[in-house]
Amino acid sequence: MPRHAKRSITRARRALPTIIRARGALPMRTGSTVLLVAAMFIVLLGCSTNGGDGASDTRGSTSMSHDGLAKSTAQSPAPQGRKSADDRPGRWRAAKGEDNQLTEEQLAEIERLESIGYLSGSKTATDIGGVTVHDRTRAGHGYNFFTSGHFPGALLMDMDGNILHEWRCEFLDAFPDRGDIVLDERTQHWRRGYLYENGDVLGIFEGVGLVRLDRDSNIIWTYDGGAHHDLEVMDDGRIFVLTRDAHRVPRLKLKSVVLEDFITILSSDGEELDRISILSAFWDSSYDRALLALKMRQSGDITHTNTLEVLDGSLADRIPAFRKGNVLISFRKLHAIAVVDIEARKVVWLMAGPWIGQHQPTVLPNDHILIFDNGGETRISRVIEFDPVTQEEIWRYDGNDDGEFYTKSCGSNALLPNGNILITESDNGRAFEVTRAGEIVWEYRNPARAGGRGQLIATIFDMVRLPESFPVGWAGH
Repeated sequence: MPRHAKRSITRARRALPTIIRARGALPMRTGSTVLLVAAMFIVLLGCSTNGGDGASDTRGSTSMSHDGLAKSTAQSPAPQGRKSADDRPGRWRAAKGEDNQLTEEQLAEIERLESIGYLSGSKTATDIGGVTVHDRTRAGHGYNFFTSGHFPGALLMDMDGNILHEWRCEFLDAFPDRGDIVLDERTQHWRRGYLYENGDVLGIFEGVGLVRLDRDSNIIWTYDGGAHHDLEVMDDGRIFVLTRDAHRVPRLKLKSVVLEDFITILSSDGEELDRISILSAFWDSSYDRALLALKMRQSGDITHTNTLEVLDGSLADRIPAFRKGNVLISFRKLHAIAVVDIEARKVVWLMAGPWIGQHQPTVLPNDHILIFDNGGETRISRVIEFDPVTQEEIWRYDGNDDGEFYTKSCGSNALLPNGNILITESDNGRAFEVTRAGEIVWEYRNPARAGGRGQLIATIFDMVRLPESFPVGWAGH
């Protein structure tokens, strides 16, 4: 597509309404309730795409043969003794409740919904891999921690692309009683990880559970509560994680089953402390009419919650809903973000904006929000910084003249201490650091390849930049 045509699409998308404001936090326009419901209907009817994160969406749009999932290249960080990709597909891109009341069809739908995960890769790979750009004077410093679609684990890497440490846990080692789904794509990789200073890691097997390993990849504990997409570890050791359950929700008055999302809180030992239903958080709030838009989806993964961030309260002086301890979440299927009050167990702020299928909203120190706009069928992804009070766009990155920037699923962004932005373009197996002027000063392309000619590249789900001060003396031991 010509660049000027892409820009025209981008300008058109900016015209999408940014509508929903926090009741009690920002002034409400006359008829705001009507606007809220209308906004969600418009979003679903006019902006919804088939490009969800789940495998059900990806399979419908991507053709991939598993017969050629060969080995990674010599540059791949795969450990010695690993099974070949022919034996274990990963994620590649081209470069409980009422079961006894359900019908056989509903039970089959539950099984299908619970199997939603991510293909390990289908994008055509380039010939290059590893660190391809490194401007040492302008790029940030530290270590890079990430999960890759080619194996169930996580990697720690320096800025030059050298793998310092690897964690690995086969699915059946963590969940030996779940052999029924061992061939699902979601068992072949971790959707996200978290690294502790002592070398322990947490890893999410998408839609199944959470595992904690020590630095030598020994299992410390597992949690099988349907963990998916995102997690955050608090200073007191508690773990906030998104979980889900496929079942029929009578209050929705739908005959079909849906995936219900929860904000779940675990102890540092993996014991469940609390679980807040996101659907109930809507019902018990002044945003309950937004559920009318959910009912339009009729069945399946109706919200697709994909991000969780526990707020530090820095924005609360401008928007009281953002008080410390509340949780910012993102709904890919609704093209909206929200804040849930954990104590009140209800939604207290909701906003739809000029983005489609977004990921990773995060509050910045300047009281703005950074968000990854996947872009849906426009095939132009963007990273946007905006003011949540005025809803003004402050900064945007949507690629440069060197090539297209687009990932249909996943994707993440993070502000670095030097003011640059670290972006993960997941489907293309790429992570890169850009300046505010849009210049790429560091870039990494996943060297893990598959296919008979190495034509597929492994997904990078998320990359986190750790500071130079992060203790890594245990790495490689």
